[in-house]
Amino acid sequence: MSANTTELEKRLWASADSLRANSKLRSSEYSVPVLGLIFLRFADQKFTKAQEELEQHRPETSRRRTISKLDYQAQGVLYLPENARFSYLLSLPESEDIGKAINDAMKAIEAENDELSGVLPKTYTRLEKDLLIALLKTFSGIPMDTEGDFFGKVYEYFLSKFAMSEGQRGGEFFTPTSLVKLIVEIIEPFQGLILDPACGSGGMFVQSARFVAEHRLNPGTDISIYGQEKTSETARLCRMNLAVHGLSGDIRQTNTYYENAHNCTGRFDFVMANPPFNVNGVDKEKVKGDKRYIFGLPRVDNANYLWIQEFYTALNERGRAGFVMANSAGDARGSEQEIRTRLIQANAVDVMISIGSNFFYTVTLPCTLWFFDKGKRTTERRDKVLFIDARSIYYQVDRAHRDFTPEHIERIANIVRLYRGEEIENRQGSLPQMQELFPENTYKDIAGLCRVATLTEIEAQGWSLNPGRYVGVAERAIEDFDFKENLETLNEELNLLNAESYNLELLISENIISLLEVQDEE
Repeated sequence: MSANTTELEKRLWASADSLRANSKLRSSEYSVPVLGLIFLRFADQKFTKAQEELEQHRPETSRRRTISKLDYQAQGVLYLPENARFSYLLSLPESEDIGKAINDAMKAIEAENDELSGVLPKTYTRLEKDLLIALLKTFSGIPMDTEGDFFGKVYEYFLSKFAMSEGQRGGEFFTPTSLVKLIVEIIEPFQGLILDPACGSGGMFVQSARFVAEHRLNPGTDISIYGQEKTSETARLCRMNLAVHGLSGDIRQTNTYYENAHNCTGRFDFVMANPPFNVNGVDKEKVKGDKRYIFGLPRVDNANYLWIQEFYTALNERGRAGFVMANSAGDARGSEQEIRTRLIQANAVDVMISIGSNFFYTVTLPCTLWFFDKGKRTTERRDKVLFIDARSIYYQVDRAHRDFTPEHIERIANIVRLYRGEEIENRQGSLPQMQELFPENTYKDIAGLCRVATLTEIEAQGWSLNPGRYVGVAERAIEDFDFKENLETLNEELNLLNAESYNLELLISENIISLLEVQDEE
């Protein structure tokens, strides 16, 4: 993204956030209406551009024919009636009911574009007139001649900012973009059916489309998008996000635990997700016998291994999956270990990557990225897993947040490419680092960074999928003691130990219950 684009995003956000601060609204009440206005500005820009092109290329013989809704749709552009044009709303006198006018504009767009039916926000009468006028003027400052995916980037930028300001709820709909990009770079969704059964605001789909476009393919024809999302408002955010990026998909509002909305089993080429971690209260009776959970149901009250099986069973025989998961899942004991053992023995677990703390806006804990590849069963990687410890790879955004640079993402993905015997990429300048780490341009184990382990070695580690158990520690030259860095490392290790302690407590509890049941039977 260019510096000018980034600066414009910051200015737009600063202006919009300042307006909210001077209103009576909470961030959660403000976010969806604001994103709706960004969507409207985007739709108007696309419509205006299509209108100019249609007029310019219309033959003289058909000048008398009015350009119709079908002409716009043939160009993949949403049709906008006159009362839904951004310029029309901007020109309304201040004596008009602006909130009602914007609501009517959203209704008109939905009426003319079936794919957006019930999606757009229509709560603008709840906002003060002065605030709405100021927001319309703010977003009118977005240039009409922007190229590429500018509106998508603005929408994405605002999503991330709202996620930060909304705290825990923000994590329900937004996954840090750098983690999504890393998942996409590793599973390489060039072509096929893509599923995200916990799709939030649709970031996985957007980054997949960008990946396809960057490799000179057409995301509109080469990928098909399928999503499930529990929360109705978030499902609408996802559909808006897709529309802003010129994409469409089959997004269902459903509870994935209980509803197999897309007949997922064995169907998809790619699965990507950031599911909620450590969810309890799932009704086991409702999911008993569900063919998605082929390795069995965990006895503990934790849904992590329901999600993991959901992703595995949705893949076809050549499918790949990449998803975010709580660190504790890699070492969980008891019934979860039994499920993990069967999963590893099915020869589909391909890559495991440890991510450091503070990448998420809502929690400070580290996480792990899991990757499945059912197609590897016919390769020499059949009984191997690549472990990468990326906890020391990051840049500090601010005191509380870390992120990956584009070069970081490419470097980590290139390690996976070497492991798979593929050509590395150098779009983001990772080549010097890769040459230093892998001078022969072939994969090798590097202490503290990456190691390939066999299933025999994994069995010896109790079927653990925690990269730290395999990668080891890098040799380090004597250097000045960095208190902050060392304290953060110790804190991460403490979090891991706490997670292991929690799993041991669950295992002890299970064993005590089993002993009591046996005692009662006697």
